[in-house]
Amino acid sequence: MPKSPRHPRDYPMPRPIQATIHTESLRHNLARMRRAAPDARAWGVVKANAYGHGIERAFEGLRGADGFALLDLQEAERVRALGWRGPILLLEGVFEPRDLELCSRLSLWHTVHCDEQIDMLAAHKTQLPHRVFLKMNSGMNRLGFAPHRYRAAWARLDALPQVDEITLMTHFSDADTARGIGHQARVFAETTRDLPGERTLGNSAAALRFGQEAAVRADWVRPGIAVYGSAPDFPEHDIAHWGLQPTMTLASRLIAVQQLRPGDTVGYGSSFTAEAPLRIGVVACGYADGYPRHGPTGTPVLVDGVRTRLVGRVSMDMVTVDLTPVPQAGFGSEATLWGRAANGAVLPIDEVARAAGTVGYELMCAVAPRVPFAVD
Repeated sequence: MPKSPRHPRDYPMPRPIQATIHTESLRHNLARMRRAAPDARAWGVVKANAYGHGIERAFEGLRGADGFALLDLQEAERVRALGWRGPILLLEGVFEPRDLELCSRLSLWHTVHCDEQIDMLAAHKTQLPHRVFLKMNSGMNRLGFAPHRYRAAWARLDALPQVDEITLMTHFSDADTARGIGHQARVFAETTRDLPGERTLGNSAAALRFGQEAAVRADWVRPGIAVYGSAPDFPEHDIAHWGLQPTMTLASRLIAVQQLRPGDTVGYGSSFTAEAPLRIGVVACGYADGYPRHGPTGTPVLVDGVRTRLVGRVSMDMVTVDLTPVPQAGFGSEATLWGRAANGAVLPIDEVARAAGTVGYELMCAVAPRVPFAVD
């Protein structure tokens, strides 16, 4: 069983708020994604500073990956500084010619999705050929060569002495929805038929939902959000359905308790009015800590591991919660904004994000610098 996070009161700090990264849960989720796509190698996707977890904090939990995928050259340097000698893939490729020098120095693999990047490679002087991932726009309509231009781009890359191996790549737009991946998978298969090289197609949703299909799992899968304890197709399925565990807990504690009478209001704008006597707790966490400002009354929260709800508007430094389900709670009681409470109760980040009209990705990435982090 994964360890419970240390209570915020275990850490000396000016405010009782703490984000905890769960190393064993990262390992568990990565292993779960491997089982979803058997025989495929798995990238540990650590873009956006490991989805807000921090590359250095997440590394130990993800070092069992076959490679690390990211966007930023500085992040690639950080992964190499941690002692990683395996593959590192730049998911958006290079942005200017001098980036190729760093790719050579750090032995980075990189995506090629446009003619300009091929031009850069053609003009690049190097003694070590580059491994590139040629991206197809099979329907996502962000990055990549259109199917009718893909084979010509492959031929041009294949003719360059600056290029060694070419991996074939695409990205699914609807792996998490009812539309699915069939339309894109067919285009990719038809266009790449008879082309040599490894293939990578599947993101988190594709790996979980379709990873048993050999053509989908291919040679590499690129699980991102699922590794970090968020269900890619929520609310159709939650993390329990997929056997995933929360990898980040945001916890604080009650710093005050108020007793409301019928008709009393709470917070800015008086957006919540008590209809009956109500005891509420004030939690030291607000939008300046990265909590979603638009979280409405009813957004779930755990107090002493018991599920309750926000009431009133989220402030810069505080939120207020209904203590009706936890009459024993008082000053200093634990408040879990998402993740795992000290008693083992879980509040998936997806539920909080949905209540606030966003996605778990954003909440993970939005935790503010003033929030201290720990690793368990």
